[in-house]
Amino acid sequence: MRADYELFTVDTQAFIYGEQLRAAQRMLDFDYLCRRAKPSVVALVTPERGGFEKLFWGTKEIRIPRITNLTEAAARFPEADVLVNFASQRSAYDVTVEALEIPTIRTIAVIAEGIPERQSRRMAALAKANGKWIIGPATVGGVKAGCFKIGNAAGTMDNIREAKLFRPGSVGFVSVSGGLSNEAYNIVARATDGLNEGIAIGGDAFPGSTLLEHLLRFEQNPAIKLLVSLGEVGGTKEYEIAEAVKAGKITRPLVMWVSGTCAKVLPGQVQFGHAGARADSAAETADAKNAALREAGVIVPKSFDDYGLRIKETYDRLVEAGPIVPAADVTPPSIPLDYAQARAEGLVRRPTNFVSTICDERGDVHTYCGVPINRVIEERYGIGGVIGLLWFKKDIPPYAREFIDIVLQIIADHGPAVSGAHNTIVAARAGKDLISSLVSGILTIGPRFGGAVNGAAEHFLHGLRSGLAPRQFVDEMRKRNVRIQGIGHRLHSLENPDARVELMKAFARKHFRGTPLLDYALAVEQVTTQKKGNLILNVDGCIGVLLVDLLVELRFSDEEIDEMIRAGLFNAFFVLGRSVGLIGHYFDQVRLEQDLYRHPLDDILYDVPQAPEKVG
Repeated sequence: MRADYELFTVDTQAFIYGEQLRAAQRMLDFDYLCRRAKPSVVALVTPERGGFEKLFWGTKEIRIPRITNLTEAAARFPEADVLVNFASQRSAYDVTVEALEIPTIRTIAVIAEGIPERQSRRMAALAKANGKWIIGPATVGGVKAGCFKIGNAAGTMDNIREAKLFRPGSVGFVSVSGGLSNEAYNIVARATDGLNEGIAIGGDAFPGSTLLEHLLRFEQNPAIKLLVSLGEVGGTKEYEIAEAVKAGKITRPLVMWVSGTCAKVLPGQVQFGHAGARADSAAETADAKNAALREAGVIVPKSFDDYGLRIKETYDRLVEAGPIVPAADVTPPSIPLDYAQARAEGLVRRPTNFVSTICDERGDVHTYCGVPINRVIEERYGIGGVIGLLWFKKDIPPYAREFIDIVLQIIADHGPAVSGAHNTIVAARAGKDLISSLVSGILTIGPRFGGAVNGAAEHFLHGLRSGLAPRQFVDEMRKRNVRIQGIGHRLHSLENPDARVELMKAFARKHFRGTPLLDYALAVEQVTTQKKGNLILNVDGCIGVLLVDLLVELRFSDEEIDEMIRAGLFNAFFVLGRSVGLIGHYFDQVRLEQDLYRHPLDDILYDVPQAPEKVG
């Protein structure tokens, strides 16, 4: 059973409102450091989306649910009684009021700054009426050593470890400032056996809970033997503490300093960092409040420089007198570093799973084989130049880029009757999407359709490298019963040459330094056309042999060219170029709103037997 003075225990569980994954991870890391049995974060309340988030619990990952509604979250996790409210200044009030109406939520930390004072006062009044606690607004929260911490309170894990917040000590601390709290936790750790609980109430003029309210709560906690506090210039709440000491409501030693004493040497009324840190009257100055506290019996140092010394003196007296038995030191577990952090600090390395030698997108401008994309555009590399960079990993000369552009344009389309376009059209008319229709056409590319570029390069290279005369080459292929790829056309012949072939031949003759494989293929053509006039070097064959001639001219070795052939790189030109045409056929069918295609029955030979052959 939790006592009323305890806001947090080792079993406290909390909701985090807002997209604050780092804060949630820091809370879980603190849990792990304290050797808690269960995570303190039970759910993230994120109105934008549900699902879950993966966070670390020590060395393993756990799933933290995302819930879109605070009321639903409370219903699912009634044991969670803390809300860390990271809602923005615009919505923090509504979220807090909703949480105050939920019976199972007892403590709400409001992180946002700039909440209107009228709303802050309403929140504080509603909390008191409902018997609940608000920490903030404009706060980092607080920490219960060895038990629980709110969001980003207490700073880095190194500071938490140095301040020994992973196990409870004897000091209860409360301040206005979250930043000074982190500093004070360290001061307390060096002067005493450590912090028991620390709270930063927030710097707004109307906090949801006051310094005095937390000191009175600490007063009731038997584990807290020494009270330490930091006030600041502005407001008069510190006088309530002085009155409480005089009235005997605070009996334990209290070391307190009100910061802002330097304001008197500054011209005019100075507004310090917090909204409430401004003295509008003499009573609100730090000097006046320090004097009142000192008069009431509070241990007030001469300056902040003496703050740690006064804490230590008081602590030592309590140890000597007996009320404090110093807490035993323990060794906390190590918090595993996140990989990204460890990598940034150069503490880890690991082998990669992927290797890329053609493109790097990590810089401000990504590069193709080391050439920035803006340079690719400015220097008009074109598709041919980009293929040179990404396929060949070479900065090829302009005439080579132009030849590749010509190849791609020539093979872009060959009408709707060929198998690739036919399949694309049928798929499009069946209602399939662009990608499905395109892939349907591409899948027909092979030895019988468009796939002869690779085979032609391979066949003619074999004949040339083997020193076979064209007649010997044709005879050998006939004996092996292998059809020479790249030879033969259904429509074109010697008398009716293919204009596309003639165009490529003319370009190569003009720009290439030599065309040995083209010359060999044309010599073979002289042999094959003796048998039949249409057994000419066709488009696929011409592309194949001229690409080989180009690669040789670009100083690729025989082994590199053979590797490209084995990898199917030559056919890739046909796939790339013909995809332009296939996509065109897809859009054509969509625009025409063509119905589902059904092949005419009279175009099918039905040769079905009367009955199946019986076997067995």
